[in-house]
Amino acid sequence: MDEGHVLVIGSAGIDVKGRPMHDLQWETSNLGQVRNSVGGVARNIAENLARLEVETILLTAVGKDSAGRRVIRKCQDAGINHDYIRIVPQTRTGAYMALLTPEGDLMTAISDFAVIQHVDRDYLLSHENLFASATMIVIDATLSESALETVFELAGRYDVRVCADPTTPALAVKLCQYIGQMYMISPNAAETSALCGFEDPAHDYETAINAARHLVSLGARVAVVTLGEKGLAYADGSGGGHLPAINTRVVDPTGAGDAFSGAVIFGLLNEVSLDEAMRLGVTAASLTLQSPQTVLPNLSQELLYDLLAI
Repeated sequence: MDEGHVLVIGSAGIDVKGRPMHDLQWETSNLGQVRNSVGGVARNIAENLARLEVETILLTAVGKDSAGRRVIRKCQDAGINHDYIRIVPQTRTGAYMALLTPEGDLMTAISDFAVIQHVDRDYLLSHENLFASATMIVIDATLSESALETVFELAGRYDVRVCADPTTPALAVKLCQYIGQMYMISPNAAETSALCGFEDPAHDYETAINAARHLVSLGARVAVVTLGEKGLAYADGSGGGHLPAINTRVVDPTGAGDAFSGAVIFGLLNEVSLDEAMRLGVTAASLTLQSPQTVLPNLSQELLYDLLAI
Protein backbone atom coordinates (compact mmCIF):
# COMPACT_ATOMS: atom_id res chain seq x y z
CA MET A 1 0.00 0.00 0.00
CA ASP A 2 1.12 3.58 -0.64
CA GLU A 3 2.85 5.27 2.30
CA GLY A 4 1.09 8.10 4.07
CA HIS A 5 -2.46 8.73 5.22
CA VAL A 6 -5.71 9.34 3.41
CA LEU A 7 -7.14 12.77 4.19
CA VAL A 8 -10.95 12.76 4.09
CA ILE A 9 -12.72 16.13 4.04
CA GLY A 10 -16.44 16.86 4.25
CA SER A 11 -19.57 16.15 6.23
CA ALA A 12 -20.10 14.31 9.52
CA GLY A 13 -23.30 14.15 11.52
CA ILE A 14 -26.23 12.07 12.68
CA ASP A 15 -28.43 9.96 10.38
CA VAL A 16 -32.09 9.44 11.32
CA LYS A 17 -33.91 6.83 9.23
CA GLY A 18 -37.60 5.98 9.28
CA ARG A 19 -39.04 2.86 7.63
CA PRO A 20 -42.83 2.29 7.65
CA MET A 21 -44.22 -1.21 8.12
CA HIS A 22 -46.73 -0.74 5.29
CA ASP A 23 -47.27 1.61 2.34
CA LEU A 24 -46.90 5.17 3.54
CA GLN A 25 -50.06 7.08 4.42
CA TRP A 26 -49.48 10.81 4.02
CA GLU A 27 -50.63 13.46 6.51
CA THR A 28 -50.81 11.01 9.41
CA SER A 29 -48.54 8.90 11.61
CA ASN A 30 -47.29 5.58 10.24
CA LEU A 31 -46.23 2.55 12.25
CA GLY A 32 -42.65 1.56 11.57
CA GLN A 33 -39.06 1.69 12.77
CA VAL A 34 -36.95 4.78 13.44
CA ARG A 35 -33.20 4.31 13.84
CA ASN A 36 -30.33 6.73 14.18
CA SER A 37 -26.60 6.37 13.67
CA VAL A 38 -23.51 8.47 13.04
CA GLY A 39 -23.19 9.44 9.37
CA GLY A 40 -22.12 12.10 6.88
CA VAL A 41 -20.72 11.10 3.48
CA ALA A 42 -17.08 11.99 4.20
CA ARG A 43 -17.19 10.49 7.68
CA ASN A 44 -18.79 7.29 6.35
CA ILE A 45 -16.06 6.91 3.73
CA ALA A 46 -13.43 7.58 6.40
CA GLU A 47 -14.87 4.87 8.66
CA ASN A 48 -14.97 2.34 5.83
CA LEU A 49 -11.32 3.09 5.06
CA ALA A 50 -10.30 2.88 8.72
CA ARG A 51 -12.05 -0.48 9.13
CA LEU A 52 -10.06 -1.66 6.10
CA GLU A 53 -6.88 -0.71 8.02
CA VAL A 54 -6.12 2.44 6.03
CA GLU A 55 -4.58 5.28 8.06
CA THR A 56 -7.31 7.90 7.82
CA ILE A 57 -7.55 11.51 9.01
CA LEU A 58 -10.90 13.32 8.97
CA LEU A 59 -11.30 17.07 8.51
CA THR A 60 -14.85 18.17 9.30
CA ALA A 61 -16.82 20.41 11.66
CA VAL A 62 -19.35 19.52 14.34
CA GLY A 63 -21.27 21.53 16.90
CA LYS A 64 -20.30 21.71 20.54
CA ASP A 65 -23.25 19.50 21.45
CA SER A 66 -24.14 15.92 22.34
CA ALA A 67 -24.40 14.94 18.67
CA GLY A 68 -20.93 16.30 17.98
CA ARG A 69 -19.51 14.37 20.92
CA ARG A 70 -21.19 11.24 19.60
CA VAL A 71 -19.61 11.76 16.16
CA ILE A 72 -16.16 12.12 17.71
CA ARG A 73 -16.60 9.02 19.91
CA LYS A 74 -17.66 6.99 16.89
CA CYS A 75 -14.62 8.18 14.93
CA GLN A 76 -12.38 7.20 17.83
CA ASP A 77 -13.99 3.76 18.12
CA ALA A 78 -13.60 3.17 14.37
CA GLY A 79 -9.93 4.10 14.31
CA ILE A 80 -10.30 7.40 12.43
CA ASN A 81 -7.85 10.12 13.43
CA HIS A 82 -10.25 12.78 14.76
CA ASP A 83 -7.66 15.12 16.29
CA TYR A 84 -8.29 17.87 13.75
CA ILE A 85 -12.11 17.97 13.75
CA ARG A 86 -13.34 21.52 14.26
CA ILE A 87 -15.75 21.89 17.19
CA VAL A 88 -17.92 24.98 16.76
CA PRO A 89 -19.75 26.49 19.76
CA GLN A 90 -23.37 27.62 19.37
CA THR A 91 -23.76 25.60 16.17
CA ARG A 92 -25.65 22.34 15.81
CA THR A 93 -24.00 19.22 14.43
CA GLY A 94 -25.13 18.18 10.95
CA ALA A 95 -28.03 15.79 10.48
CA TYR A 96 -29.59 13.70 7.71
CA MET A 97 -33.16 12.44 7.91
CA ALA A 98 -34.20 9.70 5.47
CA LEU A 99 -37.65 8.28 4.78
CA LEU A 100 -37.52 4.74 3.41
CA THR A 101 -40.12 2.56 1.74
CA PRO A 102 -41.31 -0.63 3.49
CA GLU A 103 -38.84 -2.51 1.24
CA GLY A 104 -35.94 -0.36 2.46
CA ASP A 105 -35.43 1.87 -0.59
CA LEU A 106 -34.89 5.60 -0.17
CA MET A 107 -38.06 7.62 -0.75
CA THR A 108 -36.77 11.08 0.18
CA ALA A 109 -34.42 12.75 2.63
CA ILE A 110 -33.55 16.08 4.24
CA SER A 111 -29.95 17.13 4.82
CA ASP A 112 -29.00 19.79 7.40
CA PHE A 113 -25.26 20.43 7.27
CA ALA A 114 -24.95 24.19 7.71
CA VAL A 115 -22.04 23.48 10.07
CA ILE A 116 -19.91 22.53 7.05
CA GLN A 117 -19.39 26.25 6.34
CA HIS A 118 -16.84 26.12 9.16
CA VAL A 119 -14.66 23.84 7.05
CA ASP A 120 -13.35 26.99 5.43
CA ARG A 121 -10.16 28.19 3.77
CA ASP A 122 -8.50 29.29 7.01
CA TYR A 123 -9.24 25.96 8.69
CA LEU A 124 -7.87 23.99 5.74
CA LEU A 125 -4.74 26.14 5.42
CA SER A 126 -4.08 25.69 9.14
CA HIS A 127 -3.72 21.96 8.41
CA GLU A 128 -1.61 22.32 5.26
CA ASN A 129 0.90 19.84 6.69
CA LEU A 130 -1.76 17.10 6.46
CA PHE A 131 -2.11 17.75 2.73
CA ALA A 132 1.66 17.67 2.25
CA SER A 133 1.98 14.22 3.83
CA ALA A 134 -1.19 12.64 2.38
CA THR A 135 -1.14 9.84 -0.18
CA MET A 136 -4.70 10.60 -1.26
CA ILE A 137 -7.45 13.14 -0.54
CA VAL A 138 -11.15 12.21 -0.51
CA ILE A 139 -13.85 14.89 -0.54
CA ASP A 140 -17.61 15.11 -0.66
CA ALA A 141 -19.50 17.94 -2.35
CA THR A 142 -20.96 19.47 0.80
CA LEU A 143 -17.84 21.67 0.94
CA SER A 144 -18.23 25.33 0.02
CA GLU A 145 -16.82 26.63 -3.26
CA SER A 146 -14.05 28.40 -1.34
CA ALA A 147 -13.17 25.20 0.52
CA LEU A 148 -13.12 23.20 -2.72
CA GLU A 149 -10.82 25.77 -4.30
CA THR A 150 -8.49 25.50 -1.32
CA VAL A 151 -8.48 21.69 -1.38
CA PHE A 152 -7.50 21.57 -5.05
CA GLU A 153 -4.95 24.34 -4.58
CA LEU A 154 -3.21 22.36 -1.83
CA ALA A 155 -3.59 19.04 -3.64
CA GLY A 156 -1.90 20.57 -6.67
CA ARG A 157 0.85 22.12 -4.58
CA TYR A 158 1.78 18.75 -3.07
CA ASP A 159 0.82 16.54 -6.03
CA VAL A 160 -1.77 14.53 -4.09
CA ARG A 161 -4.51 12.55 -5.84
CA VAL A 162 -8.10 13.65 -5.17
CA CYS A 163 -11.17 11.38 -5.19
CA ALA A 164 -14.59 13.04 -5.10
CA ASP A 165 -18.09 11.90 -4.16
CA PRO A 166 -20.64 14.24 -5.82
CA THR A 167 -23.09 13.59 -2.93
CA THR A 168 -26.29 14.88 -4.63
CA PRO A 169 -27.20 16.22 -8.10
CA ALA A 170 -27.61 19.73 -6.66
CA LEU A 171 -24.19 19.68 -4.98
CA ALA A 172 -22.40 17.92 -7.85
CA VAL A 173 -22.45 21.08 -9.98
CA LYS A 174 -19.75 22.60 -7.75
CA LEU A 175 -17.30 19.88 -8.83
CA CYS A 176 -17.57 20.47 -12.58
CA GLN A 177 -14.65 22.91 -12.83
CA TYR A 178 -12.35 20.47 -11.01
CA ILE A 179 -12.97 17.27 -12.97
CA GLY A 180 -9.68 17.67 -14.81
CA GLN A 181 -7.84 17.68 -11.48
CA MET A 182 -9.47 14.54 -10.09
CA TYR A 183 -8.01 11.09 -9.77
CA MET A 184 -11.45 9.49 -9.34
CA ILE A 185 -15.03 10.69 -9.39
CA SER A 186 -17.94 8.39 -8.60
CA PRO A 187 -21.39 9.84 -9.40
CA ASN A 188 -24.62 7.91 -9.26
CA ALA A 189 -26.93 7.95 -12.26
CA ALA A 190 -28.78 11.11 -11.22
CA GLU A 191 -25.55 13.04 -10.66
CA THR A 192 -24.21 12.40 -14.16
CA SER A 193 -26.43 15.07 -15.73
CA ALA A 194 -24.97 17.80 -13.52
CA LEU A 195 -21.38 16.66 -14.07
CA CYS A 196 -21.51 15.84 -17.77
CA GLY A 197 -23.96 18.46 -18.95
CA PHE A 198 -26.20 15.75 -20.38
CA GLU A 199 -29.90 16.45 -20.73
CA ASP A 200 -30.83 13.04 -19.32
CA PRO A 201 -29.09 11.12 -16.52
CA ALA A 202 -27.50 7.74 -17.13
CA HIS A 203 -30.07 4.95 -16.86
CA ASP A 204 -28.45 1.80 -18.27
CA TYR A 205 -25.04 0.34 -19.07
CA GLU A 206 -24.68 2.15 -22.40
CA THR A 207 -25.50 5.60 -21.06
CA ALA A 208 -23.46 4.99 -17.90
CA ILE A 209 -20.31 3.94 -19.77
CA ASN A 210 -20.73 6.95 -22.07
CA ALA A 211 -20.94 9.22 -19.02
CA ALA A 212 -17.89 7.58 -17.43
CA ARG A 213 -15.87 7.95 -20.64
CA HIS A 214 -16.99 11.57 -20.94
CA LEU A 215 -15.73 12.31 -17.43
CA VAL A 216 -12.39 10.70 -18.33
CA SER A 217 -12.26 12.84 -21.48
CA LEU A 218 -12.65 15.89 -19.22
CA GLY A 219 -9.54 14.85 -17.31
CA ALA A 220 -10.57 12.47 -14.52
CA ARG A 221 -8.21 9.49 -14.31
CA VAL A 222 -10.99 7.12 -13.22
CA ALA A 223 -14.77 7.61 -13.45
CA VAL A 224 -17.41 5.31 -11.98
CA VAL A 225 -21.15 5.65 -12.57
CA THR A 226 -23.29 3.64 -10.17
CA LEU A 227 -26.72 2.44 -11.30
CA GLY A 228 -28.16 0.92 -8.13
CA GLU A 229 -29.71 -2.48 -8.83
CA LYS A 230 -28.39 -2.29 -12.41
CA GLY A 231 -24.78 -2.33 -11.28
CA LEU A 232 -22.15 0.15 -12.44
CA ALA A 233 -19.99 1.25 -15.34
CA TYR A 234 -16.42 2.49 -15.07
CA ALA A 235 -13.75 3.92 -17.32
CA ASP A 236 -10.15 5.06 -17.32
CA GLY A 237 -7.70 6.07 -20.01
CA SER A 238 -7.28 2.50 -21.25
CA GLY A 239 -10.93 1.47 -21.49
CA GLY A 240 -13.75 0.57 -19.17
CA GLY A 241 -16.23 -2.04 -18.12
CA HIS A 242 -19.45 -2.94 -16.38
CA LEU A 243 -20.33 -4.93 -13.27
CA PRO A 244 -23.80 -6.15 -12.31
CA ALA A 245 -25.11 -5.54 -8.82
CA ILE A 246 -25.28 -8.41 -6.33
CA ASN A 247 -28.81 -9.63 -5.68
CA THR A 248 -29.24 -8.39 -2.11
CA ARG A 249 -32.00 -8.17 0.46
CA VAL A 250 -32.09 -4.46 1.28
CA VAL A 251 -32.39 -3.57 4.95
CA ASP A 252 -31.23 0.05 4.62
CA PRO A 253 -29.57 1.76 1.63
CA THR A 254 -28.00 4.54 3.70
CA GLY A 255 -24.22 4.41 3.47
CA ALA A 256 -24.00 1.79 0.71
CA GLY A 257 -22.53 4.27 -1.77
CA ASP A 258 -20.00 5.41 0.82
CA ALA A 259 -19.00 1.79 1.47
CA PHE A 260 -18.52 1.36 -2.27
CA SER A 261 -16.28 4.44 -2.45
CA GLY A 262 -14.22 3.41 0.56
CA ALA A 263 -13.59 -0.10 -0.72
CA VAL A 264 -12.70 1.10 -4.23
CA ILE A 265 -10.24 3.61 -2.78
CA PHE A 266 -8.77 0.85 -0.59
CA GLY A 267 -8.24 -1.21 -3.74
CA LEU A 268 -6.63 1.65 -5.65
CA LEU A 269 -4.28 2.38 -2.74
CA ASN A 270 -3.20 -1.26 -2.90
CA GLU A 271 -2.68 -0.99 -6.67
CA VAL A 272 -5.10 -3.78 -7.56
CA SER A 273 -6.61 -3.80 -11.04
CA LEU A 274 -9.46 -1.38 -11.69
CA ASP A 275 -11.83 -4.31 -12.18
CA GLU A 276 -10.86 -5.81 -8.82
CA ALA A 277 -11.25 -2.43 -7.11
CA MET A 278 -14.77 -2.20 -8.52
CA ARG A 279 -15.58 -5.72 -7.29
CA LEU A 280 -14.35 -4.79 -3.82
CA GLY A 281 -16.66 -1.77 -3.92
CA VAL A 282 -19.69 -3.77 -5.05
CA THR A 283 -19.08 -6.33 -2.31
CA ALA A 284 -18.81 -3.65 0.39
CA ALA A 285 -21.97 -1.93 -0.85
CA SER A 286 -23.90 -5.22 -0.88
CA LEU A 287 -22.87 -6.00 2.69
CA THR A 288 -23.88 -2.52 3.85
CA LEU A 289 -27.28 -2.77 2.17
CA GLN A 290 -27.98 -5.79 4.37
CA SER A 291 -27.16 -3.92 7.59
CA PRO A 292 -29.26 -1.41 9.57
CA GLN A 293 -26.00 0.43 10.30
CA THR A 294 -24.70 3.20 8.04
CA VAL A 295 -21.24 1.59 8.13
CA LEU A 296 -20.83 -2.16 8.56
CA PRO A 297 -19.29 -2.60 12.05
CA ASN A 298 -17.48 -5.84 11.13
CA LEU A 299 -16.12 -4.67 7.77
CA SER A 300 -12.60 -5.99 7.19
CA GLN A 301 -10.20 -6.87 4.40
CA GLU A 302 -10.75 -10.56 5.12
CA LEU A 303 -14.53 -10.25 4.88
CA LEU A 304 -14.35 -8.39 1.58
CA TYR A 305 -12.06 -10.93 -0.05
CA ASP A 306 -13.98 -13.89 1.35
CA LEU A 307 -17.14 -12.59 -0.33
CA LEU A 308 -15.55 -10.82 -3.30
CA ALA A 309 -18.11 -10.33 -6.07
CA ILE A 310 -17.33 -12.12 -9.32
